Amino acid sequence: MKSVRLLAATLAVFGFVLAVPAQAQTVDLSKTSCKEFLASGKDGIALIWAWLYGYYSDQDADPIVDFGKLTSQGQKLAEGCAKAPDKDVITIAEPIYEKK
Repeated sequence: MKSVRLLAATLAVFGFVLAVPAQAQTVDLSKTSCKEFLASGKDGIALIWAWLYGYYSDQDADPIVDFGKLTSQGQKLAEGCAKAPDKDVITIAEPIYEKK
């Protein structure tokens, strides 16, 4: 449902507002390198994992969070980013999070 995306987006925005300096309150993941993503720390990585999970979820899906899937996809993202630190996060995320 829309509420899943809204919740994920709200949590991500709230987390970034608290976690990053004032000049960096907007994060464009299509312009954020994997190196920057991996350097964002445990909280930053977790927030991005959760945001991507919600963003790529089916709009009509039930409001259920599968933490195993969230973690599995997040680990794949981290591994992909470690192999390609100069690529942007979205380029690495799309094949991992796309609906199958």
